[in-house]
Amino acid sequence: MAERVEIFEVGPRDGLQNEKRLIPAAGKIALVDALSRAGFRRIEVTSFVSPKWVPQMADATEVMAGIARRPTVRYAALAPNLKGFDAAVAAGVDEVAIFAAASEAFSQANINASIAESLARFAPVVAAAQAIAMPVRGYVSCVVACPYEGDIAPEAVVRVAEALNVMGCYEISLGDTIGAGRPESVARMLAAVAQAVPVARLAGHFHDTGGWALANIDAALDQGVRVFDAAVGGLGGCPYAPGAPGNVATEAVARHLAQRGFETGLDMAALDRAVALAKGLRDGNA
Repeated sequence: MAERVEIFEVGPRDGLQNEKRLIPAAGKIALVDALSRAGFRRIEVTSFVSPKWVPQMADATEVMAGIARRPTVRYAALAPNLKGFDAAVAAGVDEVAIFAAASEAFSQANINASIAESLARFAPVVAAAQAIAMPVRGYVSCVVACPYEGDIAPEAVVRVAEALNVMGCYEISLGDTIGAGRPESVARMLAAVAQAVPVARLAGHFHDTGGWALANIDAALDQGVRVFDAAVGGLGGCPYAPGAPGNVATEAVARHLAQRGFETGLDMAALDRAVALAKGLRDGNA
């Protein structure tokens, strides 16, 4: 039997959050439902953040209420503070995520806080989640390079990933936010992080800015990583990371993993239908 590698679908949240055109809630719901039919175990649906900063996610509660839930799928949402966490719980999410950065400059640009301040903010969110046995996933941005600081030392990534692990995150997604990683730098970073956090608790999150995402996934596979974030249709980017146009496409990752002999559990025909829907939402045709 082929070894399993999981793709964590982040398109509905990380993919759509920076689209300039406001996507109707009905379109987001249809996309999540299409992805649910494709066989994902985990889908990041939305984020409970201030609509002032992320207007695309202002309909988070409506979207969560509208999706057709499947018992085999965990529906996740970003919840960076207690207000967002309470709203996420009320909306019925299955797990929440918090996001930190390995770069001080990026942390300030992204959430207007230092790395230490961000971790302090997250601690009560994790504690509240643990009180109701809700899983918390952690993100670390800029694990290879930062648009403001340049190269990031692996030791900086280790410190943040270890802090999130100790705090109680069940999994930590390591993000190459501007797509600057190459297999050698990714392998070096992962080898360092794996000394502090078990590799079974790590995930890879690669942007394909320079066309290296699949090669970087291969480097992560060689390090033992078996979970990868991806966005259907290659949607996404980051408004605070100039030159980072999109996450690696889910369909490309799924086919690449299959060629490498790994099993993803995805229905490719259903995934292709979700891709068409995602591209329609992005292009204003759905």
